[in-house]
Amino acid sequence: MKRLLSFLLCVVLAAPAWADRVKDMVTVGGVRANQVIGYGLVVGLKGTGDGADIPFTGQSLRSMLSALGVSIDGPLSDFELGGRRALRLEVNNVAAVLVMAELPPFSKPGQTIDVSVSTIGKAKSLRGGNLILTRLRGVDGEVYALAQGAVTVTGVDANVGAAKVEIGVATAGRIPNGAIVERMVESPFGLSDSIVLNLRSQDFSAANAIISAINGKFGEGTAAAIDGVSIAVRAPEAASQRVVFMSMIENLEIDAVDPVARVVINARTGTVVINRRVRVTAAAVSHGTISVKIAATNEVSQPAPFSQGQTQTVTNANIDVEEPNKAMFVFQPGVDLRDLVDAVNEVGATPSALIAILEALKSSGSLRAELVVI
Repeated sequence: MKRLLSFLLCVVLAAPAWADRVKDMVTVGGVRANQVIGYGLVVGLKGTGDGADIPFTGQSLRSMLSALGVSIDGPLSDFELGGRRALRLEVNNVAAVLVMAELPPFSKPGQTIDVSVSTIGKAKSLRGGNLILTRLRGVDGEVYALAQGAVTVTGVDANVGAAKVEIGVATAGRIPNGAIVERMVESPFGLSDSIVLNLRSQDFSAANAIISAINGKFGEGTAAAIDGVSIAVRAPEAASQRVVFMSMIENLEIDAVDPVARVVINARTGTVVINRRVRVTAAAVSHGTISVKIAATNEVSQPAPFSQGQTQTVTNANIDVEEPNKAMFVFQPGVDLRDLVDAVNEVGATPSALIAILEALKSSGSLRAELVVI
């Protein structure tokens, strides 16, 4: 822990001043991905499909075969349903799945995209399966892509007798370049009078720095703030000129803007990240834990000779309480990241102890930073 904090401190303090590119700080309004989803069937499984317990899998298979001109007349396992004879398909090699994909900005018909496939029934594995042609629809109900192909599964799930091996997830997979785009999503990029740049995180200082850089390059009035996140930029009308114009804006370099003082804590992994703007006011900290150790030993008590007593088992317990002698350390007013790390290293705090100290400093009002627990 001590070495890690010292290394991170050296990296932070030794790093030279840098500049950020506009393209790393903003996204362009209207240039966004779109989610599409579809329902399909994966066939060719080796007995790991849904089986007859999932009725909609059999119904989907019957509908698909009917659309292909295949009529199933012979009874496989027939049963009575509302006075009608119906066929029940055995679908151990078929799985009903949801197919999901993301249409990148400016996707054109004929381009291919990756798709994700996940089971929604009782299928145990999609390994070796093939997705049947599936329509992928947007929120408007229109078909934007068609997916089909062999499913790639990295997980393994095997059972033999009482032994079981499970690595990863075998009920979800991917099909690289498994969908072909059929419809283009309209974008306002070339239609509006201005191009809107949205900061990835709200920051008035960063927005002002970007506006100053754009106006300094292309003339006063080219960029104007809408709010703390959005910036309106006047752009050429022709789409080809807009592409060149945006390329020039994206590569403008902005002097690094100091981030908001923030401490991020991942309580599950014990990870703590402290940025260089964090400050601590005057505070005294003492942290220690009490450990209680209980050792139980079982002994046999034998009766004295000729006493006609009985042998008894006796449990003896030894209780030991340990409380480490941790010295109190003091933060002077306005200490920075180096002082904070040095103090933590000095007491040899573990990650869990560091988290407890930071939370206590925040509660006392001494930690001048936003504390984020994830």
